[in-house]
Amino acid sequence: MAAGTGTAYVRVCGLSELEEDTPRRVEVDGTPVSVVRTEGEVYAIHDICSHANVSLSEGEVEDCQIECWLHGSRFDLRTGKPSGPPATRPVPVYPVKIEGDGPEAAVLVSVTQES
Repeated sequence: MAAGTGTAYVRVCGLSELEEDTPRRVEVDGTPVSVVRTEGEVYAIHDICSHANVSLSEGEVEDCQIECWLHGSRFDLRTGKPSGPPATRPVPVYPVKIEGDGPEAAVLVSVTQES
């Protein structure tokens, strides 16, 4: 991001509140987001499956992918791309920042779309 473009980050939870491989549903400026801590990183992905209107945060996480519990579509947490049917369209992914250290570290997410 170029300096001064103003992407707005919103605190969604404390880093210590995220369990490994357990999605957590949050809302950022009215947008449903699933926040996932896995493989030493934190990812934010749109919480609604592109195939069926269900929450991805109710699914399971494995190999840096989140699985939709209803029909089994899997989405890459880094890119939002589906890895197989029935979903064919990706879901948005959002930038994440960690502020602070130790038990006070906070997870911040931006849903601002850059043009």
